[in-house]
Amino acid sequence: MDDIKQIVGRNIQKYRKIKKLTQEQLAEMINLETISLSRIETGKNYPTSENLSKISKILNVDPYEFFIFEQELTNTQILEEIYNKIECLKNDTTKLKMINNIIKSIL
Repeated sequence: MDDIKQIVGRNIQKYRKIKKLTQEQLAEMINLETISLSRIETGKNYPTSENLSKISKILNVDPYEFFIFEQELTNTQILEEIYNKIECLKNDTTKLKMINNIIKSIL
């Protein structure tokens, strides 16, 4: 079983990538050294409560979501994650059309 630091770190990284931010960009936004954010994302360090709060605001994610194991997501959480990912693509017509076609093909 993964260490809680690793779970939090992976989830921070996941949501950072969804927002299409680099480690450097996110680190700068929360006034943290890039190496420190890297150590958080790899599970070597745990973020302070202040940094966790800043990260959650920037990534538009409730802090508790950083602690969720992937297999424990409810349908509502999965939908929220999908909506958040699609929201990041709102200006990319090509990718939105692709997603629309995929959804049509499954329904």
